[in-house]
Amino acid sequence: MKALIVYESMFGNTAEIARAVADGLAGTYEVTLADAASDPSPDGVDLLVVGGPTHAFGMSRPSSRAEAAKQGSAHTGGGLREYLDASPALRGVAAATFDTRIDTRYPTGSAARKAQRRLRKLGCRLVAPAESFRVTGTEGPLLDGETDRARKWATTLGAA
Repeated sequence: MKALIVYESMFGNTAEIARAVADGLAGTYEVTLADAASDPSPDGVDLLVVGGPTHAFGMSRPSSRAEAAKQGSAHTGGGLREYLDASPALRGVAAATFDTRIDTRYPTGSAARKAQRRLRKLGCRLVAPAESFRVTGTEGPLLDGETDRARKWATTLGAA
């Protein structure tokens, strides 16, 4: 079985979570890990996992990526939003979403929940609720234990 993990990362935190998810799925799936800007093909995939940073209560957009660049992000090209907008129909493909977001008691929205809506419209079968992994600030780092939690979350996806 094949799994494709597509991610967008500004400061490396979401990429780190994506790698942990790949590690967690590796026992069950042949895993491909790809940046959304590389526009990886979902053809022949049994499980699609997508993730990105939460920007302005949802998925990043060109303006929020430009703002991240002012803060030192090295990310270039399109992101998860553009990847999903250009995706072909994915009828019946198992899918899951994750995001990274700042650890705060105030509402920050969720890129993962927005991505889930788009995957549903593409025909995906969601196998888990959207999952969020916390960072200490805009540039990170991840909170202690989040990569381990991502690995464990991925093993539940493999079982689903």
